[in-house]
Amino acid sequence: MTETPKSTTQVEVQALFATPVAVAVLSGSEALNAALRATILKREESHPSTDHSNLGGWQSTWDIAEWGGEEVHALLSLARQFADRLTADRRGQPAPQNWRMNAWANVNRSGHGNEFHYHPGAMWSAVYYVDDGGIGGDPSLGGQLEFQDPRGVAPAMYRPDLVPNVPGGTAIGASEVLSPTAGTMVLFPSWVSHAVRPYTGNAVRISI
Repeated sequence: MTETPKSTTQVEVQALFATPVAVAVLSGSEALNAALRATILKREESHPSTDHSNLGGWQSTWDIAEWGGEEVHALLSLARQFADRLTADRRGQPAPQNWRMNAWANVNRSGHGNEFHYHPGAMWSAVYYVDDGGIGGDPSLGGQLEFQDPRGVAPAMYRPDLVPNVPGGTAIGASEVLSPTAGTMVLFPSWVSHAVRPYTGNAVRISI
């Protein structure tokens, strides 16, 4: 009589090709945000909106560093430090860069959002939330930052209703969303397709 062997095989799941999305909350950002809010809303009054990914709302030209004052320069300096911290060479060693940046401001009110887009010609993209329009206290107001799965082909596979039983598996072929609050900076690879879902509140959402 032979005994049926029992499985003693250990399964190791490796998360290959992960897409980094880094979120940092700036402590003590209230004064910075108040100054940025005043500067951006004043600019909105005197300059027409550009038309890129925005669905309604106001978007400045890409030169906020020239008119945003010392608060914008401080914020861009933090963004450079953030990018340096998350950048390495192929040997895994830190690789600080003399980053070239362009940046702009967004003002969204009720019903406004941004369609899916990406930022060609750049390595990192970042968004900083000056005013969340109240979604920090009530996420049902919308305005989430939405990322599309860059693997993309998954919805067209034979069984799109099935997903890998691993952490993050349920997002394959779908989207992930973040509901950032004021004082939050999100940094992600510029090739990731992203959008802003429509905001349904009655306040003002401001980001850079």
